[in-house]
Amino acid sequence: MVEATNDLVEVTAGDFEAAVIEESFRRPVLVDFWADWCSPCQMLMPVLAKLVDEYAGKFRLAKVNSDEQQGLASQFGVRSLPTVMCFRNGKPVDQFMGVQPESAIRAIIDKYLERPSDRIREQALARLEAGDVAGAVENLRAAVATDPEHHDLKIDLARALVQAGDAQGAEQQLNLLPMDVHEQDAVKQLRARLVFAKNANGTDLATLEQAVRDHADDPEALERLAAAYMVAGRSQEAMDLYLKLMQRHRSYNDNAGQKGLLAAFEVLGPRHELVGQYRRRMVSLLY
Repeated sequence: MVEATNDLVEVTAGDFEAAVIEESFRRPVLVDFWADWCSPCQMLMPVLAKLVDEYAGKFRLAKVNSDEQQGLASQFGVRSLPTVMCFRNGKPVDQFMGVQPESAIRAIIDKYLERPSDRIREQALARLEAGDVAGAVENLRAAVATDPEHHDLKIDLARALVQAGDAQGAEQQLNLLPMDVHEQDAVKQLRARLVFAKNANGTDLATLEQAVRDHADDPEALERLAAAYMVAGRSQEAMDLYLKLMQRHRSYNDNAGQKGLLAAFEVLGPRHELVGQYRRRMVSLLY
């Protein structure tokens, strides 16, 4: 057994909260679920111990004897040994099972290490939350310039640019991402938001609402207002307008009403309370 240090600790149910959950707010914590009888566990341990020494405090390795701590193993759904979970900011964010190459383990650790640009990102997201969109964009551009391989920064910048009304700039940022990152839900949702931002074309809500009042059955006015509502976060009002487009102008702009609803579902996500309701209403209009 490798000697325990502050960076390599034996963990039980009694100290898991402090040793893993609380510590994961400061640095990544790898939790190694193992057992004495498990040969692959014994093979993996020297690799993990080597990385602990090499990273010199940048992450913690917490070892859980699954035979002695069956409650913990059950709580985290451990079905085979070894199972190694990475905890960050209070929750499991990654895992692997079995013996893995050192390079693969290193990639997981590196993914969750704090980077200098993370502090700038935190400031930017705080400004975005406070409504200072221009300030957030400025911070995120600076962060991307200092850490161009940090792909989450580009996603955050694209999201801020959408809020700032710069759909073209947002699309440029998303186009810089590697192909595998394009499959992430956050990127798919942003792509869908860009459809709305382009349709709204930067026109303010009051102008678009007046256009619909003046021309209540104009499909272009309905589509642009629905898009603007989605950009503004007024999703239910937007989907009501897209349903109206489907009912009255099915052929307009290659069935823009249905396409708008599908994009809205993508933005909101499948678990949103409105998605099931409006999906059923959309289907009832189709058949």
